[in-house]
Amino acid sequence: MKNVAFHTLGCKVNHYETEAIWQLFKDEGYEKTDFDKRADVYVINTCTVTNTGDKKSRQVIRRAVRKNPEAVICVTGCYAQTSPAEIMAIPGVDIVVGTQDRKKMLPYIEQFKKEREPINGVGNIMKTRVYEELDVPSFTDRTRASLKIQEGCNNFCTFCIIPWARGLLRSRDPKEVLKQAHQLVDAGYKEIVLTGIHTGGYGEDMKDYHLSDLLLELENVEGLKRIRISSIEASQITDEVIAVIKASEKVVNHLHIPLQSGSDTVLKRMRRKYTNAFYAERVERLKEALPGLAVTSDVIVGFPGETKEEFQETFDFISRLEFSELHVFPYSKRTGTPAARMDEQVDDEIKNERVHRLIALSNQLAKQYAARHEGEVLEVIPEEQEKEDAESGRLVGYSTNYMKVKFEADPSVIGKIVKVKINRAGYPYNEGEVVRIVEEEEMLQSQ
Repeated sequence: MKNVAFHTLGCKVNHYETEAIWQLFKDEGYEKTDFDKRADVYVINTCTVTNTGDKKSRQVIRRAVRKNPEAVICVTGCYAQTSPAEIMAIPGVDIVVGTQDRKKMLPYIEQFKKEREPINGVGNIMKTRVYEELDVPSFTDRTRASLKIQEGCNNFCTFCIIPWARGLLRSRDPKEVLKQAHQLVDAGYKEIVLTGIHTGGYGEDMKDYHLSDLLLELENVEGLKRIRISSIEASQITDEVIAVIKASEKVVNHLHIPLQSGSDTVLKRMRRKYTNAFYAERVERLKEALPGLAVTSDVIVGFPGETKEEFQETFDFISRLEFSELHVFPYSKRTGTPAARMDEQVDDEIKNERVHRLIALSNQLAKQYAARHEGEVLEVIPEEQEKEDAESGRLVGYSTNYMKVKFEADPSVIGKIVKVKINRAGYPYNEGEVVRIVEEEEMLQSQ
């Protein structure tokens, strides 16, 4: 029996694609084994978003080569796409496939076994105009299913390498998206997370079909309880999207809307497509449409040239908008991007001090947001048993508005929708108690 081991670096899209590649291997009769064990084939799905991503990817590749020098080593993903020659130069690497043509990986393995010649299967991603279909009928992680709806990005922000790693924006055929949504519901998933490289840009390359149309169609998928959008840019929150979200029974009251900076001058240097005034106006409109909406965001601190005043603008803007949680990143130079060549790179010490200030603000805002829900009953899908205190019998899961909740319940309800009363709000965890299990109630009603 042949076996394969996977290691995924980077974002949710990479994790989704690793699951898809595993389906291809499974169909060929492979068994999956742990990456730290000896395998016949190792697949490393790489990340290139930062220089550190490249470095980590190289370390993982070398680890696989050491584990079994006889194994076939396949490297795929963003770093493979942008720097195939660098990867081919690592002793022991046999096959490199970028962010396209993943279906060719298995034929390449057979070819390599015969010819014993390394294969570079990376093509020019900028010429690709068609979305590559990669199906994932079910996931190793049993509670939330990702559904990839688009690939690539046309934005070319000055700090970002991703368009060169993923190509230009291409949307998945709506029929395929719906087909897979039905498949996932049949496999028992209650929640689907719409994901992509630039998820909110879905439909921008299509004639008369937009994200709002897709959301309307997904609303009608029977058995689907929750739709979560993994990330949407402020510039993509159209009036139509707001209207659909407002009318929806399934789109959850949590949106991740990347900000990157709360200063218009910094946004301009980043080549972002909005101003703070526009961003704030969209968020206000959304909060009217979805009461109790949680807005999470990404912020880059210490972008080249960021002055004390610009940072303060960001700090004040974030305080005013009351995000429910932030992901704060110190700016790190990405070779090959315009921002890496900019003058006035910010000193690391200043960057760290600003990062800490924003993280403290994020923690405070997260606590304030959670406190508003103390005493309320929220719908939670438990994902796993509590790890820190395994004896406690408590489960951990996320509410619709993305609050992490711990509560006592039988493990048999993992993956089901449970109504939980929040007794003690907090961050990163809220504590609650089960009020009722939604599905059992629905079954009783239908009898």
